[in-house]
Formats: sequence, C-alpha cells, structure tokens
Amino acid sequence: MVFKRLLGSLGVGGPTVDTVLDPGAALPGGALSGQVHLRGGNADFGIDHITLELVARVETEHEHGESEGAVVFERFTVGGGFRLGEGEHRSVPFRIGLPWQTPVTELHGQPLGIVLGVRTELAVAGAKDKGDLDPLAVRPLPAQEAILEALGQLGFGFKSADLELGHIGGTGQQLPFYQEIELTPAPQYAHQLNELEVTFLAGPGGLEIVLEADKRGGLFTAGHDALTRFTVPHDAAQDWSTLVEGWIGQLLEHRASHGAHASCGHGDPYAGGGHGGHYSHHDDHHGAPHRSGPGMGTAIAAGAAGLAVGVVGGMVAAEVVDEIGDFFEGDEEDED
Repeated sequence: MVFKRLLGSLGVGGPTVDTVLDPGAALPGGALSGQVHLRGGNADFGIDHITLELVARVETEHEHGESEGAVVFERFTVGGGFRLGEGEHRSVPFRIGLPWQTPVTELHGQPLGIVLGVRTELAVAGAKDKGDLDPLAVRPLPAQEAILEALGQLGFGFKSADLELGHIGGTGQQLPFYQEIELTPAPQYAHQLNELEVTFLAGPGGLEIVLEADKRGGLFTAGHDALTRFTVPHDAAQDWSTLVEGWIGQLLEHRASHGAHASCGHGDPYAGGGHGGHYSHHDDHHGAPHRSGPGMGTAIAAGAAGLAVGVVGGMVAAEVVDEIGDFFEGDEEDED
C-alpha cells in the first residue's frame, strides 16, 4: 500500500499517512497490530493525536426499503503529542484489542461479503483528517468455526452474510449492529424452513449463538420466524455435529410449540454454562421480511471438511474485492 494522499484538511504540503496492518486475519476479541507510517510535509507539524477507527458497512431496514452506510464501532488513540519535522518519516507501532463481537469476514480464507475497515484519523494543529482506510480481515473463533463446520456437515449451505443495524432483544449484544450468516436448509429440513440465520455474539465468558428459522408457509398459512438462543464456553470440547443437530431440533420444536412470539427470561446470557436452549424473543426482527446482504452468488459446499466456501462461476473472490474497493473509495470521496 502506498501513501494515500495529502491530508486534505491540512492543505497542500501537509503530512501524509499510511496505516499498514500486520499480515493475517485477526480474531474477534484478539489483537490487531500494525504501524502508522507518517511522512512530513513542507514544514514542521505538531501531531496532536493518531486515532484508529473500526468501520463496518451496515444495512438498515426502514419503511421505504433498505439502505446501507458506514458505522464506526470502536476508536483507539495510538499516538500523538509530538512534532513531525519537514519531510520526516516516522512509524508509530500499535497493538489494539478488537471487540469480542467484531464480525467475521472470512471462512477458511474465503471472503463472506462482510466489509470492515480500519480508518486512520490524524489531528494536526487542531485540524483533523481521516487520511487512510484499510481493509480488515477477521476469521472466526474456534467455536464459531466448529459450529459452521457442523452445519455444513449436516447439509446446510451458505447463502449470504450481512450486518444489520439494530439489537437482538434478550442477548448480550454490545455493538449497534449484528451479523447474520444466512444458510440454505439441509435436505432433511427443507420441508420445515426456507433458511437458517446464524448470529454469533461472543464475550470473554463464552459464545452466544442465536439461531433463527423462517417457517415455510402452507397453502393457507403464512410463514413466520422463530428464534432460539444457546451458549457455549470458548474452550468447549464437543461433538459439535450432535450438539448443533440438537439445537436445530430445539429450534423447530420451540417454533411448533410456542409460535413466533414466545420468549423466555432474559438475564445473563452466559448463566448456566450454556449447553441448554435459552430462548428469547427478537423484538425488532420480526416486523419486516429479511433481506440478504450483498448479492455475492456464493455457495457453501457441505462435505467431509464441513462448511467450506465454494465459488460460483469463479467470480466470488473478485466480486468481494470489488465491493470492498468501491466501499472504501466512496467513503474517501465523501470526505474530500
């Protein structure tokens, strides 16, 4: 990556900034490290602060349809309080902790269509400029990956993934949005549901899994959604396929017994150590039909290796890269 541009707020001759993340995908709740490279302008400048923002492309549903935009979900000040000499090159290393509920952007190294970025804000002599925006790759936690693998082994297939603005009631959600991974049903469940949506809400004490299934409507009956919640510790040693198959059974049973509007107590989502089914009503999520995220034409192939991203027409990776590039370029143009 090269130095992006002169910092527009500082005028011609101001310093430039380029943030370089260390190679490899990060983990939710894990460390993100790298360096902010500064290059001095045509005079000395006082650097007040260097701030990194975590940015996500998020969808929102409203009465007129659906729209998307950038949401900043965390900020870190990683340096500042020094003078940058004329033409001086200086690198500021950083190591920050990602939020536990940072969305997952890839599985087995293949992109899911989720767009995250790290944006660098440089404050110089009271002026601020967001001068650099870099893609952020996040891989799943071991338990998240194991659950997706188990779903793949059961025959579920990947449909899409997106970030939705809003809150899932009765959960430990911390961010202003949540990630949905939408799966096509396994053949043995195809007569009972149209799709399965999976949301992971991680925390220091464990992983909360929200499963949502839309009901197939019959000739004279309308479909509806049912939602259940489960928890597991991070270090759980499980027969994941059996466990997840049990969750699906509980989800379908819960829907059949209680309908779309049943709920259980809200409380600590990690109470009880979490192998049982903790049910909660998704207050904000049933009012409107779901819309999937970016149309990636992606398929998940289930096999001995579990859930693995397959490529339709050889175009998935290229399309994801294009969408990420377009998102970043549009963001920077808006700030010019």
